[in-house]
Amino acid sequence: MTSKRITHTVLLALFSLCATLTGANANAQTPASQPSAGGLPARTPFDIPYGMPISLQAANQALEAAEAEAAKHGWREAIAVTDPNGDLVAFAKMDDTQNAAPNIALRKAATAARFRRDTRTFYNGFEGGHTYSATLDPSLVASPGGYPLVMDGKIVGAIGCSGGSGDQDAEICKAGADATK
Repeated sequence: MTSKRITHTVLLALFSLCATLTGANANAQTPASQPSAGGLPARTPFDIPYGMPISLQAANQALEAAEAEAAKHGWREAIAVTDPNGDLVAFAKMDDTQNAAPNIALRKAATAARFRRDTRTFYNGFEGGHTYSATLDPSLVASPGGYPLVMDGKIVGAIGCSGGSGDQDAEICKAGADATK
Protein backbone atom coordinates (compact mmCIF):
# COMPACT_ATOMS: atom_id res chain seq x y z
CA MET A 1 0.00 0.00 0.00
CA THR A 2 1.09 3.48 -0.66
CA SER A 3 1.44 5.96 2.15
CA LYS A 4 -1.38 8.00 0.64
CA ARG A 5 -3.66 4.98 0.75
CA ILE A 6 -2.61 4.11 4.34
CA THR A 7 -3.34 7.67 5.47
CA HIS A 8 -6.73 7.50 3.78
CA THR A 9 -7.49 4.14 5.45
CA VAL A 10 -6.38 5.41 8.86
CA LEU A 11 -8.54 8.51 8.49
CA LEU A 12 -11.55 6.41 7.53
CA ALA A 13 -10.98 4.16 10.53
CA LEU A 14 -10.69 7.17 12.87
CA PHE A 15 -13.81 8.75 11.40
CA SER A 16 -15.71 5.48 11.80
CA LEU A 17 -14.52 5.13 15.39
CA CYS A 18 -15.54 8.71 16.24
CA ALA A 19 -18.99 8.21 14.67
CA THR A 20 -19.49 5.00 16.62
CA LEU A 21 -18.46 6.56 19.91
CA THR A 22 -20.58 9.64 19.34
CA GLY A 23 -23.58 7.54 18.40
CA ALA A 24 -23.12 5.25 21.39
CA ASN A 25 -22.78 8.23 23.68
CA ALA A 26 -25.95 9.82 22.26
CA ASN A 27 -27.87 6.58 22.72
CA ALA A 28 -26.59 6.19 26.28
CA GLN A 29 -27.87 9.64 27.31
CA THR A 30 -31.19 9.75 29.08
CA PRO A 31 -33.72 12.22 27.72
CA ALA A 32 -34.49 15.16 30.00
CA SER A 33 -37.34 14.32 32.31
CA GLN A 34 -40.46 16.41 31.99
CA PRO A 35 -41.41 18.46 35.04
CA SER A 36 -44.60 17.41 36.75
CA ALA A 37 -47.64 19.46 35.86
CA GLY A 38 -49.22 18.51 39.17
CA GLY A 39 -50.43 15.05 38.28
CA LEU A 40 -53.30 13.92 36.13
CA PRO A 41 -56.55 14.93 37.81
CA ALA A 42 -59.77 13.10 36.97
CA ARG A 43 -61.48 16.45 36.33
CA THR A 44 -60.25 19.79 35.12
CA PRO A 45 -59.25 21.87 38.15
CA PHE A 46 -61.11 25.11 38.82
CA ASP A 47 -63.83 24.07 36.38
CA ILE A 48 -66.57 26.28 37.78
CA PRO A 49 -68.94 27.32 34.98
CA TYR A 50 -69.41 30.97 34.13
CA GLY A 51 -72.80 32.53 34.75
CA MET A 52 -74.42 35.79 33.80
CA PRO A 53 -72.34 38.83 34.82
CA ILE A 54 -72.81 40.15 38.34
CA SER A 55 -75.42 42.89 38.69
CA LEU A 56 -74.38 46.35 39.80
CA GLN A 57 -76.42 45.88 42.97
CA ALA A 58 -74.61 42.63 43.89
CA ALA A 59 -71.24 44.16 42.94
CA ASN A 60 -71.90 47.11 45.25
CA GLN A 61 -72.91 44.69 48.02
CA ALA A 62 -69.53 42.89 47.71
CA LEU A 63 -67.72 46.23 47.53
CA GLU A 64 -69.43 47.55 50.66
CA ALA A 65 -68.70 44.37 52.65
CA ALA A 66 -65.04 44.47 51.65
CA GLU A 67 -64.75 48.17 52.44
CA ALA A 68 -66.37 47.64 55.87
CA GLU A 69 -63.87 44.83 56.63
CA ALA A 70 -60.95 47.08 55.63
CA ALA A 71 -62.27 49.99 57.72
CA LYS A 72 -62.74 47.69 60.73
CA HIS A 73 -58.99 46.96 60.67
CA GLY A 74 -57.88 50.47 59.66
CA TRP A 75 -56.49 49.21 56.33
CA ARG A 76 -56.63 51.59 53.36
CA GLU A 77 -57.60 49.63 50.26
CA ALA A 78 -58.63 49.86 46.65
CA ILE A 79 -61.38 47.37 45.82
CA ALA A 80 -62.48 46.35 42.32
CA VAL A 81 -65.38 44.13 41.29
CA THR A 82 -65.39 42.76 37.75
CA ASP A 83 -67.64 40.66 35.56
CA PRO A 84 -66.51 37.17 34.41
CA ASN A 85 -64.45 38.73 31.58
CA GLY A 86 -62.48 40.84 34.04
CA ASP A 87 -64.17 44.11 33.05
CA LEU A 88 -64.83 46.62 35.83
CA VAL A 89 -68.34 46.75 37.32
CA ALA A 90 -67.77 48.60 40.63
CA PHE A 91 -64.80 50.26 42.31
CA ALA A 92 -63.87 52.04 45.55
CA LYS A 93 -60.62 53.61 46.68
CA MET A 94 -60.46 54.44 50.35
CA ASP A 95 -58.88 57.73 51.37
CA ASP A 96 -55.07 57.78 51.39
CA THR A 97 -54.71 54.38 49.68
CA GLN A 98 -51.39 54.02 47.89
CA ASN A 99 -51.52 55.18 44.27
CA ALA A 100 -50.53 51.81 42.78
CA ALA A 101 -53.39 49.97 44.50
CA PRO A 102 -56.32 50.72 42.11
CA ASN A 103 -54.66 49.17 39.07
CA ILE A 104 -53.42 46.18 41.08
CA ALA A 105 -56.89 45.58 42.58
CA LEU A 106 -58.43 45.56 39.10
CA ARG A 107 -55.76 43.19 37.78
CA LYS A 108 -56.25 40.84 40.75
CA ALA A 109 -60.00 40.75 40.14
CA ALA A 110 -59.52 40.20 36.39
CA THR A 111 -57.06 37.36 37.05
CA ALA A 112 -59.45 35.66 39.50
CA ALA A 113 -62.38 36.00 37.07
CA ARG A 114 -60.63 34.89 33.89
CA PHE A 115 -58.71 32.00 35.48
CA ARG A 116 -61.60 30.94 37.79
CA ARG A 117 -59.44 30.77 40.92
CA ASP A 118 -58.16 32.69 43.89
CA THR A 119 -55.01 34.61 42.94
CA ARG A 120 -53.23 33.01 45.90
CA THR A 121 -53.08 29.87 43.71
CA PHE A 122 -50.65 31.66 41.39
CA TYR A 123 -48.72 33.11 44.33
CA ASN A 124 -48.28 29.60 45.77
CA GLY A 125 -47.08 28.35 42.38
CA PHE A 126 -44.47 31.09 42.15
CA GLU A 127 -43.34 30.43 45.71
CA GLY A 128 -42.89 26.77 44.76
CA GLY A 129 -40.73 27.71 41.78
CA HIS A 130 -43.42 27.12 39.14
CA THR A 131 -43.39 30.43 37.27
CA TYR A 132 -44.77 29.08 33.98
CA SER A 133 -48.12 30.79 34.62
CA ALA A 134 -46.44 34.14 33.94
CA THR A 135 -46.17 33.02 30.31
CA LEU A 136 -49.95 32.58 30.05
CA ASP A 137 -50.99 36.21 30.34
CA PRO A 138 -48.78 39.27 30.92
CA SER A 139 -51.48 40.91 33.07
CA LEU A 140 -51.78 37.91 35.43
CA VAL A 141 -51.31 38.79 39.10
CA ALA A 142 -49.70 36.19 41.37
CA SER A 143 -50.51 37.84 44.68
CA PRO A 144 -53.19 37.08 47.28
CA GLY A 145 -56.24 39.34 47.18
CA GLY A 146 -58.30 38.26 44.16
CA TYR A 147 -61.37 36.01 44.56
CA PRO A 148 -63.92 34.71 42.07
CA LEU A 149 -67.50 35.64 42.96
CA VAL A 150 -69.71 32.56 42.79
CA MET A 151 -73.51 32.67 42.85
CA ASP A 152 -75.68 29.60 42.35
CA GLY A 153 -72.56 27.55 41.55
CA LYS A 154 -71.43 29.85 38.72
CA ILE A 155 -68.76 32.52 38.46
CA VAL A 156 -70.47 35.87 38.01
CA GLY A 157 -67.37 38.01 38.46
CA ALA A 158 -64.50 38.56 40.87
CA ILE A 159 -63.27 40.93 43.54
CA GLY A 160 -59.73 42.24 43.84
CA CYS A 161 -58.23 44.19 46.73
CA SER A 162 -54.91 46.00 47.05
CA GLY A 163 -53.27 48.39 49.45
CA GLY A 164 -52.14 46.19 52.32
CA SER A 165 -50.18 42.98 52.58
CA GLY A 166 -51.34 40.08 50.45
CA ASP A 167 -52.96 38.44 53.46
CA GLN A 168 -54.76 41.66 54.40
CA ASP A 169 -55.97 42.06 50.80
CA ALA A 170 -57.18 38.44 50.76
CA GLU A 171 -59.10 38.82 54.04
CA ILE A 172 -60.87 41.91 52.73
CA CYS A 173 -61.75 40.22 49.44
CA LYS A 174 -63.05 37.14 51.22
CA ALA A 175 -65.47 39.35 53.15
CA GLY A 176 -66.67 40.81 49.85
CA ALA A 177 -66.97 37.39 48.22
CA ASP A 178 -68.87 35.99 51.21
CA ALA A 179 -71.38 38.85 50.93
CA THR A 180 -72.48 37.67 47.48
CA LYS A 181 -73.20 34.03 48.39
